[in-house]
Amino acid sequence: MAEHEQAPKGPDLRRGVLATEVPDGGMIAGHVDGEAVLLVHRGVEWFAVGATCSHYSGPLPEGLVIGDTVRCPWHHACFSLRTGAALRPPALNDLPSWEVEQRDGQVVVGARRVAATQPRRSRAAERVVIVGAGAAGDSAAETLRREGFAGSIILVDPDGDAPYDRPNLSKDYLAGSAAEEWIPLHPPEFYAERGIELRHGPRVAAIDPRSRRVRLDDGTDLPWDALLLATGASPVRLSPDLERGTPRVQYLRTLADSRRIAAAAKEGSRAVVLGASFIGLEVAASLRARKLDVHVVALDERPLERVMGPELGDLIRRLHEEHGVVFHLRQRVAGVADGSVVLESGERLPADLFVAGIGVRPNLELAEAAGLALDRGVTVNARLETSAPGIFAAGDIARWPDPHTGGRIRVEHWVLAQRHGQTAARNILGAGEAFDGVPFFWSQHYDEAIRYVGHAERWDRIEVEGDLGANECAVRFLSGGRVQAVATLGRDRESLEAEVSLEAVSSGER
Repeated sequence: MAEHEQAPKGPDLRRGVLATEVPDGGMIAGHVDGEAVLLVHRGVEWFAVGATCSHYSGPLPEGLVIGDTVRCPWHHACFSLRTGAALRPPALNDLPSWEVEQRDGQVVVGARRVAATQPRRSRAAERVVIVGAGAAGDSAAETLRREGFAGSIILVDPDGDAPYDRPNLSKDYLAGSAAEEWIPLHPPEFYAERGIELRHGPRVAAIDPRSRRVRLDDGTDLPWDALLLATGASPVRLSPDLERGTPRVQYLRTLADSRRIAAAAKEGSRAVVLGASFIGLEVAASLRARKLDVHVVALDERPLERVMGPELGDLIRRLHEEHGVVFHLRQRVAGVADGSVVLESGERLPADLFVAGIGVRPNLELAEAAGLALDRGVTVNARLETSAPGIFAAGDIARWPDPHTGGRIRVEHWVLAQRHGQTAARNILGAGEAFDGVPFFWSQHYDEAIRYVGHAERWDRIEVEGDLGANECAVRFLSGGRVQAVATLGRDRESLEAEVSLEAVSSGER
């Protein structure tokens, strides 16, 4: 997943720097034995960790130090300054860390530390079954082992490629600028070495909360002491009449889907994307990177207006039009035939490739059949436990009590699902931890990344700060005078600061 690495910059920290050069709360980027190192000053303590985020190589010196942690400005991963441990996704791998000494007014980085773990044992569970190997399921399995769980972990998913980096499927991978070896979250040996059993192929046919068993469609029964449902979501599909047309409609959810669209893009030159959603627009940008002519058809007046408001909707439309995308807004598709997508207006859009990105629906069938409480998702408490003791739910399907908004919410974000997985795993081990994370996602449109923290299903005011025309701005969504969410372009550190501010509100510090 790493991007192009550059030679380390700054001072040689093995030789040391003057303590007065780094104020309390400050940091400096340097290097040790050819590795980029971040030196941080907090009160009487000094910390040295790797300066490059382990997720997509984000520049940690441009990030934010909060207490004894540092957060990445790109995708909001969080690391311990004391140990380098990856505390919050999307980072999965730890940073290296070093000893730091003070000598005669200088601060010197010494020996590299050996990573240590402090296991937490569970008295409640010896057998954990996780249904779904997406963001939440994979994160939960990894967290169980990080926390020292020694029992069995079985991760069930019919997708033979899972677990993999789903956000990349509509971004660099589909655009052809990311190699497929970047896509798996971990190499196969990672799971074997940690005793995490991946069951690919069979689907879960039913779960029985009373007998505590999972039945697979191949007839296998899996007993469990704790069960995590992380079944994710599936694309909303078009009517059968449209699906039978030519070109055949494509959907993007899995790695196999992305491979199929990429292969079709190599053979064609004209694409129609139905839906001005995040997925639809990222697909449009990726197909433009492959030099296809791209038309986007959507019912909306503006792209993403329902999520981002009119100001950002207009900005996003401008970005895509500057790159050659043609929009057909307030339009429906009437049919697909003879190599064209036909609009209700009668306009025909010749197409070699037709991709639908009109949203997803949570996969609730197993939970419903098992009698779990549902409310436009699987209802969970603050610990992400369902109405059935011992069964947890995380990711796209979970509707949890959000301390910031004061209501129950369900969010379809990759990073949020990973963080759900962490909390669910720790609660399987008896931690009794309430999930209080602030939702975060990013969306890439050509060279511009939109970063969004918080959750605003509705708002009564939008505040825009900065220059929309220069793609440098912060947009705040307020309800009742309270900031619900913040979207930024070109203000990565401000996005981190907004996240911290929203966390403070959630925890009652404000």
